[in-house]
Amino acid sequence: MSTLRNAVQRRNHKERGQLASRERLGLLEKKKDYVLRAKDFHSKEKRLKALREKAAQRNPDEFYFKMINSNTKGGKHITERNAALPVEMISMLKSQDKNYIKTQREISKKKMQRLQESLHFIDEQDMDDEDMLAGFSDEAEDEEEEQTQKSKKSNHVVFVDTEEEVKKFNPAKHLNTLPELVNRKFNRPTVDSLKKNVIANASVDSDDENEKEMKKARRMKYKELASRIVREQQLSKAEREIEIQRAIQSKGKKKRVGTDENGLPVYKWKADRKK
Repeated sequence: MSTLRNAVQRRNHKERGQLASRERLGLLEKKKDYVLRAKDFHSKEKRLKALREKAAQRNPDEFYFKMINSNTKGGKHITERNAALPVEMISMLKSQDKNYIKTQREISKKKMQRLQESLHFIDEQDMDDEDMLAGFSDEAEDEEEEQTQKSKKSNHVVFVDTEEEVKKFNPAKHLNTLPELVNRKFNRPTVDSLKKNVIANASVDSDDENEKEMKKARRMKYKELASRIVREQQLSKAEREIEIQRAIQSKGKKKRVGTDENGLPVYKWKADRKK
């Protein structure tokens, strides 16, 4: 019988909506909403009543060591997060943080490598521009100087047989291009390609505008590379600090020997023979 009763279609009772004249008051509160609001109100009322009774019946001579060890700020108690967690859980969290930083470093290194590969053929005269190096931090400049010292100067060497050929040598004729485009190391079209309009920027009149756009794009890439170098150094410092924190929590005799350039303590552990 229950199955047949459920099979018969019954009327769907709809709840009353808010009147048009009372729309400014919001949705019409139903009984289930009122019940939830009343329960929440009475629970808060009971808790406040219990706290008042506890405060009225407190012992003025009562003492706990937590009263000395705990700190307050603005009338609120402050507790150390790490103090409430066991050592094993803190070690696990720090290992996860280290893995995350290591992953971010790998991603940043790949992006830096792609940028360096795209910029390794840039003209040295463009690299000497003051605008190209504007906004670089001291750390990024040091890194760039080390890379430029390691990298060798790229030259286009042409071998001839006699000294007369050296004096009569014409680089524009040898490279089959215009004299204005001889100093370029990339995007250097030949005279034939300029005549046939194969390359889009073949017109010499618009060459200055194209060169400005290319310099702007290279400048943006250099700024991105400098910022990524700084970020790589910051991530390496953060990873090293997490390793030190994990080592401090581990067992073993350690001694503080000084501070590093960031003002953080430096420890030295006693050599322990592993079995």
